[in-house]
Amino acid sequence: MKPLHTIPFSVLDLSPIRQGSTAAESFRNTLDLARHAERLGYHRFWLAEHHNIAGVASAATSVVIAHVAAGTSRIRVGAGGIMLPNHAPLVIAEQFGTLESLHPGRIDLGLGRAPGGDRRTSQALRRHLGSNGDTFPQDLEELRNYLRPGGSTNGVRAIPGEGLDVPIWLLGSSDFSARLAAELGLPFAFASHFAPDYLHEALGLYRRLFVPSATLKEPHVMVGINVFAADTDAEARRLFSTLQQQFLNLVRGMPKQLPPPVDRIEELLSPAEQYQVDRMTRCSAIGGSEAVRRQLEAFVEQTQADELMITAQIYDHAARCRSFEIAADIRKRSKVDDS
Repeated sequence: MKPLHTIPFSVLDLSPIRQGSTAAESFRNTLDLARHAERLGYHRFWLAEHHNIAGVASAATSVVIAHVAAGTSRIRVGAGGIMLPNHAPLVIAEQFGTLESLHPGRIDLGLGRAPGGDRRTSQALRRHLGSNGDTFPQDLEELRNYLRPGGSTNGVRAIPGEGLDVPIWLLGSSDFSARLAAELGLPFAFASHFAPDYLHEALGLYRRLFVPSATLKEPHVMVGINVFAADTDAEARRLFSTLQQQFLNLVRGMPKQLPPPVDRIEELLSPAEQYQVDRMTRCSAIGGSEAVRRQLEAFVEQTQADELMITAQIYDHAARCRSFEIAADIRKRSKVDDS
């Protein structure tokens, strides 16, 4: 089994908007968490593109990345991810070329092919683009061409962007992006923190079909996991009820702002809803330090992940920071235990 201290830990943030709060507070908390993660030794801090969701403030993902990168100094900052069919590839090349020029060597570009919202929202986003999930491989190739030295062959140049070394990751929750990442020799991140059903199938396909490239010689996998760590198991389970409520609202088709935790979550769900929420949150580590350590070790053993992308939709900001602190301490103590 890979010791935890040999695996980079990173942060995925959605700039959650708490019940009764504002996006402005969310952005302040996001920057504070990024600085906290940097001090704790986390490797990356990624933000995700979602639209028309009341509890998520990171819709203008590139703008929030700029805010976080400007407020930190060492941690890598990036998108986990940009939903490429929502954008002209040239625009993303220019945006991330700008970010890389401002913060050289610190910017990541994770790309997904989902809309990041419901059907009506995707139609509003793509009004004149003509792109969709089916055109993702073509859109990806166009974007990569803009970033290559010498630029694209279509006569259009991404300035800034051309010739800049912006690492590209493919993100997914099924086998589509796993196959494409393997074919192109790109690193692959799986969204198991909310869509774990095809986790092992996708990782197996990616590793089996991987073709070495100038970018990457061997397969490289990042796997998402929810971590709700607290000083006691009971408090961690209570904090986790916020995420359970958030997924319950999604199951009911009524996404809302991030709700506060409750003491008896089981009273809010029907058996069918409980099944759906449990399925979606299956890749989670919940508890005090020792319980979370065991769960993280088991998760790494099952997935053989090269990196862990940790997310924690915790209502109280101080408790969220504390959860990431406990996870970082678990990783640090793994080195001592392994020596």
